[in-house]
Amino acid sequence: MKLLNHMTGGQDLKPCVFVIANEHIPKEAMTVSTTAHMGKADPVHYFTLGPATTISAETYDCPILYIGAGGSGEFLLGEQEKHVTVRKNEILYVAPGTLCGSAGGENGFVYTEILLNGEKEISMNNLLKAAEVFRLKDMIDYEKDSIANIDLVAEKNLKFMILSFDEGCALSEHRAPGDALLFALEGKAVIGYEGKQYPIQEGENFRFEKNGLHSVAADGRFKMALLLVKDAE
Repeated sequence: MKLLNHMTGGQDLKPCVFVIANEHIPKEAMTVSTTAHMGKADPVHYFTLGPATTISAETYDCPILYIGAGGSGEFLLGEQEKHVTVRKNEILYVAPGTLCGSAGGENGFVYTEILLNGEKEISMNNLLKAAEVFRLKDMIDYEKDSIANIDLVAEKNLKFMILSFDEGCALSEHRAPGDALLFALEGKAVIGYEGKQYPIQEGENFRFEKNGLHSVAADGRFKMALLLVKDAE
């Protein structure tokens, strides 16, 4: 078993297009947990597992989402240690009280962990089945001349959703009530943020700060996931 280190640093918070796996490189014989600094409760962390390293199994009283960011790895679920492989932009939902450990593949493994602490206030979409892996971009279709949205998880202070933009569609400028992290899942788009334009494409990420003025315009067809974290009232 390898020691799990917790770092208080994180992704540069200046507006930019970035790739989570490029910011968190697996290192030999090391596992690292880095807070994403999203909201005061810090429910989001990036985990980096070196090749063949492991994190011992444990249980949480809240539901958890795991999203692959780079490489591949396995989650070992339950007393029988069901092996579930997760790759980039695939999502795994682990129900409360489920024994869960993880292991890095031969090239290491990077993933995002989202702790859902809303307890009874959580609304979980039936599309998400516990202990099953889904490709995020396959969970939503395009709708003609439209932007389509599916909330996968919604609680008082956190929401995780997927969106599809048909060609020519755009979200007009608006401000979000919390910190947000965008995952580009398919195609290309242009992010407008505080008066500047940021092209983004499949596999890349963008961070919105609370109340940052932003827009999203599809360049052709485009799919994305969005994680929004608001501070508790």
